[in-house]
Amino acid sequence: MIDRWDGERREAPAESRIILTHTNDEVRQLNLAARNRLRNAGELGQEFAVQTGRGERVFAAGDRVMFLHNERGLGVKNGSRGIVESVNQVRMAVLLDDGRSIAFDLKDYAQVDHGYAATVHKAQGMTVDRVHVLATPGLDRHAAYVGLSRHRAGVGLHYGRDDFADQDRLAATLGRERGKDMASDYPLPAQVSEKAPEPPRNPFAGLRLGVARATDEPERSPLARAVERYARAMLDIERLGRRGDPLPHQAAALRTARDGVNAIRPLASRDLASAFGADPQLMEEAARGRPAAAIQAMQLEAEIRVDAAQRADRFVAEWQKETLRWQGYRQNGDVVRAEHTVDRMRDMAKDLQRDPQLESLLRNRRIELGLKASGGQGLSHDLQDHSALSRGRGLGR
Repeated sequence: MIDRWDGERREAPAESRIILTHTNDEVRQLNLAARNRLRNAGELGQEFAVQTGRGERVFAAGDRVMFLHNERGLGVKNGSRGIVESVNQVRMAVLLDDGRSIAFDLKDYAQVDHGYAATVHKAQGMTVDRVHVLATPGLDRHAAYVGLSRHRAGVGLHYGRDDFADQDRLAATLGRERGKDMASDYPLPAQVSEKAPEPPRNPFAGLRLGVARATDEPERSPLARAVERYARAMLDIERLGRRGDPLPHQAAALRTARDGVNAIRPLASRDLASAFGADPQLMEEAARGRPAAAIQAMQLEAEIRVDAAQRADRFVAEWQKETLRWQGYRQNGDVVRAEHTVDRMRDMAKDLQRDPQLESLLRNRRIELGLKASGGQGLSHDLQDHSALSRGRGLGR
């Protein structure tokens, strides 16, 4: 079952999917099995052990996560799912399946678990593209109906031979009424049983999970291939010096590559573009088939994107760097480059209007930005005015 789930995930990464079963113990094992596929493929970031409402769990950027309790402040409900954008021992940022990004301290909200699998009960009201249902003796007609009707495109039913000797037994279990459970579903009273208790049954015994064949060179993950394609498309445009006006075939290739990488990791193209802008060598390496460093930089960009404090640090550093660059051009009499630098600084200042959280944090760092400690019309306006005044002073001073 995990092989089939993983194969479909690789073939159609943009589709939503879930594995459903009966108990939380089964969900736990399935979550671990599914997550191991992503980890072995290199699709997860640095791992952190965090304390959740269900005990310790290991999360990394790229993990599927499920919310277990309603929380109006975060805008999540019991059963909401998303992808971890960044995580450490105390804080997690998640891109929800509805497109919203949220971040929260785990001391305030820790009711999360991996979101690759869920109980049938938890899936009531859920609709995804593809569903895999693991049938166990605890299911009945109602649960089977819920599990087998959560899909848009396809559903697979899986069972173990230790649970059901044949499909007739399977059909009988899935067709029984909820109120007519079998006596074997319930343990006998302790005083009646003379047999020693048996060890817990492994719900996955009998399932044949395919083993990937060993190869001389490990198969590259879908994310690595997608990052490489995106880097090649961007590099092709940049090498021709037509980044702002690509040729039609270049624009089409970039759109395809962008959609492909975003299907695997939402907003990945945005984070990669930032990483490549900061270090063009990453783009060169990724385009040559070595995307590991680019993927790490992309994950760091994702963390910065959802963490206002890190965005503030970056803004101050970039503003100071641009200021020094402008001063150097000005002293050397390089009018064109000095004006281009001021234009970039003005764009940075204007962008603050679209990020009020960042602008609020930067108000306490005005001196670091070359401004007076107190200002008049707002930080964005003051920075634009500051760069404009600098530009108007001429190059001779």
